[in-house]
Amino acid sequence: MDFTFSVSQLQALSNLLSPADQEEEELEEQPAGGAFALNPGKIGPPKGSNPPDSSPEEPTDTKQIWAKDDVPEGSEFEDIWDPRPQPEYEILFKQQVGTEDVFLGMSRKDGSTACCEDMVIKIKLPDCKPADVILDIKEHFLALRSPNYKLGLHLPHPVDSKNGKARFITDTHTLEVTLTMKREFDFINFA
Repeated sequence: MDFTFSVSQLQALSNLLSPADQEEEELEEQPAGGAFALNPGKIGPPKGSNPPDSSPEEPTDTKQIWAKDDVPEGSEFEDIWDPRPQPEYEILFKQQVGTEDVFLGMSRKDGSTACCEDMVIKIKLPDCKPADVILDIKEHFLALRSPNYKLGLHLPHPVDSKNGKARFITDTHTLEVTLTMKREFDFINFA
């Protein structure tokens, strides 16, 4: 293939690449021959011009490397070098029903998890004392630490991290955590 261009074609290409309303300063910076010098400094809007639809950014801490949105919730607990095993656990869903729900069918509740209000997480911790367990609950993450076990659990639904209950059943060495789920109001969860 032969790529030869005439002078008029090159000049037309140069006019296409350089806008017609260039300032005189930019025209003086062009090298001889009318070719437009494209470099990384020419990419984007000219210096000193503000985009019309830009809003002022919030002041940020210059010493922070990451923003909160950059790091997923619970990633600080994922330590691959920690040799402690993960305990056995199960996630159950619980709903509050009355006689009008069960016998009369007056509400739209059924046995599915879409109608549940609470999430119950049962964690088996053999050879652990309740005082040794450290439990941290975020909206999407549950972290449990003990001398023998560690658990970092991404929750299937967002929960209310401020209001929850935990109880340690000493007979079975099970920690039972009950959390209220944050649900969008829909035709089932209207209350």
